[in-house]
Amino acid sequence: MYAVIKTGGKQYKVAAGEKIKVEQIAADVGQEIVLDQVLAVHDGSALTVGAPLVSGASVRATVVAHGKHDKVRIFKMRRRKHYKKSQGHRQTYTEIEIGAIGG
Repeated sequence: MYAVIKTGGKQYKVAAGEKIKVEQIAADVGQEIVLDQVLAVHDGSALTVGAPLVSGASVRATVVAHGKHDKVRIFKMRRRKHYKKSQGHRQTYTEIEIGAIGG
């Protein structure tokens, strides 16, 4: 059984027991959250696709950790113009463990 969920502006295909990193969610470590934006559910025999969401479907997950991804380096340069600019960015994430898929 798997589901396609939407969180943080991205879509993820999840199954029970998986750990995934999503955009940061305001929840404490160990807290159980409910993701109710379910786009599709596959129960082994039939695929239910929502328009745009599957009504009554939800995914329960537990927050495992918070952290930051690796640094993304941004470098801009114009040749022969003495222009160089260097920046960096580390995006925050929340690691969640998928529990039950309902609906």
